[in-house]
Amino acid sequence: MKLQEIYIHLDKISPFELQKKWDNSGLIVGDLNREISQIVLSLDVDADMIEKAEEGTLFVVHHPLIFDKLTQLDFAKYPSNLLEKMILKNQSCIALHTNFDQTHLNKYVFENILGFPMASQNDFLCTAEGEWEYKALLKHIKEKLNLPTLKVVGKKEKITSIALCTGSGASLIDEVEADCFLTGDIKYHDAMKAISEDLMMVDIGHYESEQFFAEILADELKVLPILAIIANSKNPFHVEII
Repeated sequence: MKLQEIYIHLDKISPFELQKKWDNSGLIVGDLNREISQIVLSLDVDADMIEKAEEGTLFVVHHPLIFDKLTQLDFAKYPSNLLEKMILKNQSCIALHTNFDQTHLNKYVFENILGFPMASQNDFLCTAEGEWEYKALLKHIKEKLNLPTLKVVGKKEKITSIALCTGSGASLIDEVEADCFLTGDIKYHDAMKAISEDLMMVDIGHYESEQFFAEILADELKVLPILAIIANSKNPFHVEII
């Protein structure tokens, strides 16, 4: 199957034009006229995946392998080290990032994983209304996302609205209209701002909140006459208890 055919199908599922200006979704590595032997779906791509995958594999990932400005190809450093391995094996890569957040990922995690009833959704924020108690809500989140610990900003015993953005969404604080905001990568100054504005925040992890990317996309690719394999991307962080 031609890479271009797969690209067109992905664009119909989640239009690349929806991505933010700073994003780099779309074709990262490859030639649209190249024949693809199989598809590997993953949150990220790493050296082990590249080595195990056959020649002609297309990696469809959430996080773009080339994201920041690339000014040199130093094959001893990331991401050039992975790009070299991929090119030598005639492998390709397409990223579905902020476009997929808007069309699929946020909604799926909010409704299917966390089980919250959607009241409204804008580009990146899903919101639910109801009644939740502080401890019960945190226990629910930990269980559903399999989180060993939770970092929490502020505390509200009674919560009547919840908003969510998977990945790193703290920059959206000003757009949140809810008692509690769930997202990942909450920084110190994000927390200080949230406290000053009486917004409770729960850090649900970047990887942990986005780990469902591949399984969501796999369902969308079943109609294609090509094998799509889910690869388990590894969380770069781990909790060390000493």
